Amino acid sequence: MKRLVWLLFALSPSGPLWAADLLQIYNEARINDATYAAAQATLEAGREKLPQARAGLLPTLSLSGNSLWNNNDLSLRSSGRTDNFKFNSNGYTLTLSQPLFRWQNWVGYDQSKFQVAQAEAGFVQAGQDLILRTAQAYFDVLFAMENLKALRANKLSIEQQLASAKKNFEVGTATITDSQEAQARFDLATAQEIGAENDLEVKRRALQLILGKEPGPLAPLRKEAQLSPPEPADMKQWAAAAEKDSIAVQIQLAASEIASREVDKQRAGHYPTLDLVANKGSSVGFAGVGAGLIDSDFQNIGVQLNLPIFQGGLVASRQSEASANRAAAESNLEATRRNAALAARQYYLGVVNGLAEIGALRAALVSSQSSLESNKLGYEVGVRITIDVLNADNQVYVVRRDLAKAVLNTLMAQFKLKAAVGTLSEDDVVAANALLDPAAAQ
Repeated sequence: MKRLVWLLFALSPSGPLWAADLLQIYNEARINDATYAAAQATLEAGREKLPQARAGLLPTLSLSGNSLWNNNDLSLRSSGRTDNFKFNSNGYTLTLSQPLFRWQNWVGYDQSKFQVAQAEAGFVQAGQDLILRTAQAYFDVLFAMENLKALRANKLSIEQQLASAKKNFEVGTATITDSQEAQARFDLATAQEIGAENDLEVKRRALQLILGKEPGPLAPLRKEAQLSPPEPADMKQWAAAAEKDSIAVQIQLAASEIASREVDKQRAGHYPTLDLVANKGSSVGFAGVGAGLIDSDFQNIGVQLNLPIFQGGLVASRQSEASANRAAAESNLEATRRNAALAARQYYLGVVNGLAEIGALRAALVSSQSSLESNKLGYEVGVRITIDVLNADNQVYVVRRDLAKAVLNTLMAQFKLKAAVGTLSEDDVVAANALLDPAAAQ
C-alpha cells in the first residue's frame, strides 16, 4: 500500500505532496539503523558489569546432594569369612559463604562503575555518530540533487546556444567553429549529467543503508538559509571544552581509571582472604561391620583464612602487566585529548571560513549571472562569440554548485564542532531542520 501511495505521488503532475526533512530521516534512522541498534545492545551488556562485580561482595548459597548404591564385599583374613553388604548412601549439604575480606572484589566493584560509565559514554558517542552519519548522508543527497539540477540548467542553456549557433551558421552570420564549440560543450554536459545522475543514485543508496529502506523525496535547503557563527566566537574555548568534555576523552578517561584499578586488583593477589562459612546437611552411610547404616546431621559455622605464599611468580607478573597497561591508557588519554582539541580547532575554522565562503559565493553567483546576461546580449549584437557565452554559463553552474557544497559543508562542520565538544544532540538536528524547505522538494 505504501509503495502504491508513493507511486501516485511520484506520477502526480505537480510532483510529491510532501517530503521528508532531516528530523524525520533522523528519527527513522534511530529506529532502523543497525549500527545504532548494536550500540544499544552493547550498552545493555556493559551495564551488567556492575551487578557482576557486586556479586563478589555478597553471600553465596549452594546446595549439593548425592545418592549412591553400594555393593561391597568385605573379607576378614583371620577367619576367611566374606560378607556382602548392599546399601544406599545419600546426603545433602547446604553451604553459605560470605566474603569478609577479599580486597580484589572491592576493587573490582569500584572498577565496574567505570566500566558502566565507559559503556554509557560509548552509547552517547554512537548517538552522536548516528546524527553525523545521517546528516552527512542527507546532505550528500541534497548536494547531488543540487549539482544535477544546476548541471541540467547549464545543459539547457548550452542546448539553446547550440541551436542559436547552428541557425546563425545557416544564415551566414557565424562560423562553423561556433557550432562545433557549442556541440562540444553540449556533449560534455550530457556526459556530466549521466555522471551526476549516477552519483545521486549512489548517495541515495548510502542513505538507504542507514534507514533500512529506500528514502523518498527530501526537503532541500531554503535558498536564503542563514547559518549561525560559532558561539562563543573563540577557538581556544572550543579546544579547551573538547579536551575536557569530548565523548572520546570521557571514554578514554574511564579506560584509564579501569586500568589503574586493575593494578590494585592484581596487587591484591598477595593479600589474604577471609570468608565466613556455614554448612548444614545430612548423610546416610555405612558405619562398619556390625554397626550397619548410620544417619548423620550436621551444622557448622566458622571463618576460613587463605594466605597465598607463592604462585610461581604469577601474581607479580600480572601486576607488572597491569602497570604497563595503565601507562598505555594514560598515554592514550593524553593523545585523545590532543586529537579532540585539534578536531575542535579544525571544525571551528571550517564553520568560520565556511560562512565567509558562502558570503563570497553568493556575491559571485549574482555577478556570474549578470555576466552571463551581458554575454548573451553581447552575442546578440555581435560583440561576443559563442565561447564567451558558454564560458559565462559554465561559470554560473560552477558557482551554483560550489555554493551548495559550501553551505552543506558548513552545516556539517557545525555538527562536527558540537560533536568534538560532546554537546551534539537532537536539538542541533532540529535547528538544522529549520533551514529546510519541504515545499520545495523536487
